Amino acid sequence: MKGIRFFQSIQAKLIIIYVLLILIAMQLIGVYFYKTVETYFKNDFLASRNSQVTLLAGFVGPYLTGDQDSKNAAEGKKTYADLNEFVSNLFSINNAEIQIIDVNGNVISTSVPNHLKQKNTQPEVIRALQGIKDNQRIFTDGDGYRKVIIAKPVGSGARVLGAVYIIASMEDVYKTIRSINRILISGTLIALGLTAILGVLLTSTITNPIKEITKQATAVAEGNFDQQVIIQGTDEIGQLGHTFNFMMNRLKEALSLNEEEKEKLASILTNMNDGIIATDDRGHVIVLNRRAKQILQTEEETTLGLDISEVLGIPMDTIRGFLQGHVSTTLLDINLPDDDEQLSVRITFTPIHRRGEGQNGIIAVLQDVTDQEKLEQARREFVANVSHELRTPLTTIKSYLEALDDGAIEEPQLASRFISVTRSETERMIRLVTDLLHLSRLDSKQSMMSKSSTLVSEMLEEVADRFSFQLQQRKIQILIHVEQGVTSLLLDRDKIDQVLDNLVSNAIKYTGDEGAIRLEARKIEKDVLEISVQDNGIGIPKKDLSRIFDRFYRVDKARSRNMGGTGLGLSIAREIVKAHGGSIILESELGQGTRVVFTLPIQQEEEDEL
Repeated sequence: MKGIRFFQSIQAKLIIIYVLLILIAMQLIGVYFYKTVETYFKNDFLASRNSQVTLLAGFVGPYLTGDQDSKNAAEGKKTYADLNEFVSNLFSINNAEIQIIDVNGNVISTSVPNHLKQKNTQPEVIRALQGIKDNQRIFTDGDGYRKVIIAKPVGSGARVLGAVYIIASMEDVYKTIRSINRILISGTLIALGLTAILGVLLTSTITNPIKEITKQATAVAEGNFDQQVIIQGTDEIGQLGHTFNFMMNRLKEALSLNEEEKEKLASILTNMNDGIIATDDRGHVIVLNRRAKQILQTEEETTLGLDISEVLGIPMDTIRGFLQGHVSTTLLDINLPDDDEQLSVRITFTPIHRRGEGQNGIIAVLQDVTDQEKLEQARREFVANVSHELRTPLTTIKSYLEALDDGAIEEPQLASRFISVTRSETERMIRLVTDLLHLSRLDSKQSMMSKSSTLVSEMLEEVADRFSFQLQQRKIQILIHVEQGVTSLLLDRDKIDQVLDNLVSNAIKYTGDEGAIRLEARKIEKDVLEISVQDNGIGIPKKDLSRIFDRFYRVDKARSRNMGGTGLGLSIAREIVKAHGGSIILESELGQGTRVVFTLPIQQEEEDEL
C-alpha cells in the first residue's frame, strides 16, 4: 500500500483542527477585545471633549452678554479681548481648535488667529445657535485623519447668546488602539506556534497505533494471517487492536468454510447466461448477478439479505412447493417502473444441497421470455384477426349466394342487389389480402423503393384533390400549409401518397360534418421534414394510443368495419415511413381531435450531388 502524504494523514488533520480552534478562539477574543477597547477609548475621548466644551460654554456666557463699546470697557465689564485671552491662556488642548461664536455665527475668539472674525457655517454650529445641545460628528479629513466636531450653545433658558465650537484630532486614540491590536496579534501567533508543536506531540500518540493496525491490515489483505497487532494500552486504540486480532483469527477460519460455497456459486455464474439468484438456508438472497438485476429492475445493495419471496413476489410456500414437486418452473410477469409494458420471466428453482446437511439454499434461474410471449401472442392475435376478417365477408357471400340459389336470382331487382353486396364483400377480401401482401413485402424488405424528386406542396395539393368529393359532401374544410423553404425532396411518391391517403381518409372518417383538417409540412431540423395531418374529430382514448399502430387493431371495430377499413392502414403507413428512414407518431385527445406526424429525411437530389 502506498504511503499517505503528511497533509492527507489523520495527524495533519488533528493538528490543523487544533490550530484552527485556537485561531478561531483568538480571533473571536481579539475582535471582542478590539471593539471593547475602541469603544472605551472613543467614548472616553468624546466624554472628555464634551465636558471641556460644556465647561467652556459656561465660562464664556458672561463675555457674550457684555457691551463692547468703550464705555462698557471703561466701567469694567467683560470684553471680547478678555475672552481671547481666556481662551488662549486657560484652554490648551493638543491638536484641537477652539472657537467662540456669537449669535450671528461670527468667530469672536479662537485658538487659531486666522479664523478670527470669520463666519462659521458648519451644520453643528447652526444647530447649536438654534438651541440644540447635542451636536457632534466624527469624520475623516483629506489627509486621512479622524477628527471630532463638537458644538454647544451658550446661554440660559431659551435665549442663545452664541456657541462654543471645537474640532479635535482622534489620531492619538487610534494609535493606542493599533498598538494594543499589534500586541494581540503577536500573542495569537505565539499561541498558534505552541499549539502546532503540542499538536504534533499529542497526535503522534494516537496515529502511531493506527499506523501499526493499518500495516497489519495490509498484511492480511495480502494473505498473511500470522502477524498480530501489538497492544500498547487499554484505551480505545488498544481495544481496536485487540478486536482486529480477534477478527483476523475469525476471518482465517471463515475463509476455509466459505471456499466450498464460492466454488459452487462461481460454477453457476460462469455457466449460466440468464439471471441467477442464490439464497442461503433461510431463503435470504446472497448472490444476484447482473442479468437478474436488469430483469428485476433492482440494485444489489437493496436486494442482498432480503427474502427471495419478497424479491420475486412469489409466496415462500409456493416456492417450497416447486422445490418439492415435479414442476420447478413458473412464469412471472414483472411491471417495468418507467414503462407500461411487462416482462415475462420464466423462473426455474433448484435446491442447493450440502453433503450431510440437506438443503442449504436455493438457486433461481430467471429467463426473459418476453419476446417469445409477445411473438406467440401476436401470432395468435394475427391468426384470429385474419380468420375473423375473412370469415365475415365469406359468411355474407355464402348467405347471399344461397339466397340466389334458392330462387332470388329469378327476381332481377333483388338479384342485382345481392350480387352487388357479394361483389363489395369480395373487393373487401381482395383489399385485405392485398394489404397483407404489402405488409409481408415491407417486413421482408422485398418492397423496392423508387425515389424521385417530389414537390411537397404539389403532393399535398393532390391529396386534397383526391378527397375533394368526400370533403364537399360533408362540408369539411381542408387547410394546407407548407413552410417557406420547403420545396422538394427524394421519396417514393406512390408509397408516401399511400401514407397520406390513409391518414386523410381516417381524418375524414372520424371528423364530423363541417369539421376541419389541416395538412402541414415544415422543417424541424436541417435535414428532417415533418408532415402532419390534424383533424378536430372524435379523437382516440388514451388507453388505445399505445396499440393504434398494431395490425388489425381498431378503436371502434364495428364502425371501422362498416366504413370499409381493414385495420392495416396505420401499420402499412408506419412500415413505409420506416422504410424511408423516418418515424411516425400519433397524438390525440378524446373529443378534441387527432394529429398524426411523420418525419422524412431530406436527401439531396442526385443532380445536386454531381
